[in-house]
Amino acid sequence: MPIYLDRHDMPDEITAEHVAEMHQMDLKVQHEFGCRGFTYWFDDKKKLGFCLIEAPDKGSIKKMHDHAHGGVPSEIIEVDATFLETFLGRIVDPEKAMNTKLNIINEPAFRILMVINVKDSLFGKNKINNALLSNLNKSICKTTKRFEGRIVKNESKSFLSSFLTVSNAIMAALEIQRHYKKHIEDKINSGISLNIGLNSGVPVTDKEGIFEDTISLAERMCDVARGVIVVSSEVNDLYEIENLNSSIDKEMINILNPTEEKFLNHLMDFTEKTWDKTNLKVDDFGKYLGLSKSQLYRKLKSLTGKSPNTFIKEYRLNKAITLLNKNENNISEIAFETGFNSPSYFSKCFLETYGILPSNYLK
Repeated sequence: MPIYLDRHDMPDEITAEHVAEMHQMDLKVQHEFGCRGFTYWFDDKKKLGFCLIEAPDKGSIKKMHDHAHGGVPSEIIEVDATFLETFLGRIVDPEKAMNTKLNIINEPAFRILMVINVKDSLFGKNKINNALLSNLNKSICKTTKRFEGRIVKNESKSFLSSFLTVSNAIMAALEIQRHYKKHIEDKINSGISLNIGLNSGVPVTDKEGIFEDTISLAERMCDVARGVIVVSSEVNDLYEIENLNSSIDKEMINILNPTEEKFLNHLMDFTEKTWDKTNLKVDDFGKYLGLSKSQLYRKLKSLTGKSPNTFIKEYRLNKAITLLNKNENNISEIAFETGFNSPSYFSKCFLETYGILPSNYLK
């Protein structure tokens, strides 16, 4: 049977004890609806509850909750329990809550997520770089664990980690940056770059995926925004709360404000829909975003450090790298698939950006 995570937006008067009572009510009637509750999370400050339940379908969960106590969830998503555990650290009740009368759990599902991308301009064709990348990979894993983070995804050059506190997430990001600077950036002209994005959120929103909104913005900050470390406005606010109004060092970390986050999301929503169209023009971005040509240039340059034309070109080239690595199409096909008007222009742009022709890259 599928496993679901549901979300309950609680009234202000609801306490952790109330939620524990509601959970016990669910357990008493769950068999009537073919459900099996594993555990739950509750955030007393945000008044948010999340239940992990095995059930025939979403409708059965709603009926069970409604019958037990009337508290119907606002959202339900299907999840992989093992994947969920990597984010939240557990999929059963915490030990401290076991064997107690009410099994009160006052533990939020809110997490700080860190996305790390490592790029190698030599594309793994250099033994020294391969050794440096391996060393950096080990450092990222070790540092994440040291600051009590959990690695959700490790794809050699791409990482996703979950942290319970923003202070630990920030310290881990800074330590990873220090290792990169000391052992790679300052010593060797390796062409290896590092980017880190930090965002915060809850596992269930109106999207279908777990932490989908949180991951999406973190990835976009990591891939697009200026700076080695980029954090959301909420992460910055939480850091100041945790550290008695002590501020994040803005020379080390780029903090996006809500307006920049909104612009980034709108920019990437449009880019992801249109990047492969050969007739895509800079003016199309301005029309979609409601900006003049000069406004678009200023906002994009401020956020990414790139002009609109450079931004589109480099986005397409990154997509082309992915297709070249699959080795399923020839260069001409890839050129048109990634929005370039001709194979010769694609090769010219590829050479200017990466210092190698796509034909030689494939060898």
